[in-house]
Amino acid sequence: MSSYRIEKYLPANRRIRMLVLMAVDVSVICMASFLGLFIRFDLNMERIPAEYIRAVWMYLPLYVLATIVIFFLFRMYATMWSVAGIRETGHIVTACGLASLLQIAGMLMMELKVPRSYYVLSFFILCAFEGMVRLSYRILTSVTLPGKHQKEGSRILIAGAGTSGSVILKEMLTSPYAQGHVVCFVDDDKNKVGKILNGIPVAGKREDIPRLAEKYKVDEIYIAMPSAPAKDRKEIIEICRETGRKVKILPGIYQLLNGEVSVSRLREVEIEDLLGREPVQVNMDEILDYVNGKVVLVTGGGGSIGSELCRQIAGHHPRQLIVFDVYENNAYDLQQELKGKFPELHLAVLIGSVRNTHRIESVFAQYRPDIVYHAAAHKHVPLMEDSPNEAIKNNVFGTYKTAKAADKYGTKRFVLISTDKAVNPTNIMGASKRMCEMVIQMMNAKSKTDFVAVRFGNVLGSNGSVIPLFKKQIEQGGPVTVTHPDIIRYFMTIPEAVSLVLQAGVYAKGGEIFVLDMGEPVKILDLAKNLIRLSGYKPGEDIPITFSGLRPGEKLYEELLMEEEGLQDTPNKLIHIGKPIEFDMDEFRKQLDKLYEVANLDSEAIREEVKRIVPTYQIKRLRNQFNEKRC
Repeated sequence: MSSYRIEKYLPANRRIRMLVLMAVDVSVICMASFLGLFIRFDLNMERIPAEYIRAVWMYLPLYVLATIVIFFLFRMYATMWSVAGIRETGHIVTACGLASLLQIAGMLMMELKVPRSYYVLSFFILCAFEGMVRLSYRILTSVTLPGKHQKEGSRILIAGAGTSGSVILKEMLTSPYAQGHVVCFVDDDKNKVGKILNGIPVAGKREDIPRLAEKYKVDEIYIAMPSAPAKDRKEIIEICRETGRKVKILPGIYQLLNGEVSVSRLREVEIEDLLGREPVQVNMDEILDYVNGKVVLVTGGGGSIGSELCRQIAGHHPRQLIVFDVYENNAYDLQQELKGKFPELHLAVLIGSVRNTHRIESVFAQYRPDIVYHAAAHKHVPLMEDSPNEAIKNNVFGTYKTAKAADKYGTKRFVLISTDKAVNPTNIMGASKRMCEMVIQMMNAKSKTDFVAVRFGNVLGSNGSVIPLFKKQIEQGGPVTVTHPDIIRYFMTIPEAVSLVLQAGVYAKGGEIFVLDMGEPVKILDLAKNLIRLSGYKPGEDIPITFSGLRPGEKLYEELLMEEEGLQDTPNKLIHIGKPIEFDMDEFRKQLDKLYEVANLDSEAIREEVKRIVPTYQIKRLRNQFNEKRC
């Protein structure tokens, strides 16, 4: 029987219920007044002196009135007593204590004599009776809910018998909107195992989840461990995933700190939860100090990384934010979003291409940005293999033209968004980004502007990334296509990528390549299997997995640093600096002139020209070795 079911038998009108409760309080106050005397004289009415009874009668109307007023002031007629706890119990005791103090003062002023022990007895009786009245809903709920009158719906196991787990259980017991009922807890604290939490057993540890899921016929598992390390959460998710039950998770410790723990905060387990490392943390105060009051330009501002950069920069009070993108639909959507969220933001949304020298220079001449985040680029590896000249025109020379404009118009910092595919590249996209890094090094050597690059791996959820593709394939019933059973990649979330970019802007002194410590690489096949299981299916049975073969220019694994590069630490231990590789910058400038001619001729010789500039570039044309094989 829930609190909702208890309360539905009470009068529906709130005012009537309040009047009923007030009437009960008046009766309790009267009873407490006379029971104090009755108990003081050993439950013998004949022994009570008549003057004491007369004194209580004379003060009783004032006592009732004063106590009811105090109860109003303590909101004891507005509290939801069906979910009352320690705080509400404290209100009862405090209100009764204040009423008793006024009783003592009033009777002394009116020279009404009673034994001193009467006041103490009357206070304790009043507290006891009011507690029984107020907490009867809560007591009845606690006694009846864990038993046979539990709610209908899913049978739930909660992983985590701490504060978050108990809060979720409390809401499941008391809220008419929370569906299902909790049948057991698990917790790794051996001191909790075997105990009872609000009537629900803590039946084991994480390794017992599969056994308990069968024993208690569990339908859903809630992971309520927001403060657990990422590695532990990953292990628990994997254990839960093997049970085949639906899994939900409470996102993070900030939910607990902000008092936002509730059933509504539980979400489906996302693939990011399986990365097994802590999210990158940055010093947002440093970023605020750096961006605040500056004119900031984001090229490619409508893309996955660019748009998130704009969102975070907008929240750090720039003097002006300039969004520059060639795609008007993306730019328009972002413009409307930023206007809605940041109405005071001085925003300019401009359409244009970084390949257009006159357009990019006109933007710098008009707005004179202090900081440039260069996110404009062609990034899809297979598409760029088929259109290599476009990759060079947009990535290399778009970067070069933007960097020269930054130098010409006095930009203080220029941050290039690069990729791990720039290391020993086997595709034209990676080679083009390596040349972008070289452009940055060259420009930094001769300019007052601080030019830096930020290199990271695959971004979960970005446009064209593998996760949205897998989700779409699962929704369509499969098959899920993986290029190779052994292919691995480093992954990071969009907020992590953007945090790194913003932090790099703070640390930049010029010429650095910033690299994120992304933990262990992830096998794409495991990623596909996990996503299928998290969607409620069995990989290979409900949803088949096929291997399409490595695409031209695709590597089995990515690297974050070349052998020649060393690593230096920064104040953020997860962000490192790679030492720039020395090269002949004068020769590089001449090679760029030649490359520009070849690219604009749309020549087939573009790959050979790129190879001359980037010796680590490996030209590969791979056959589909695993074409349409099934897992």
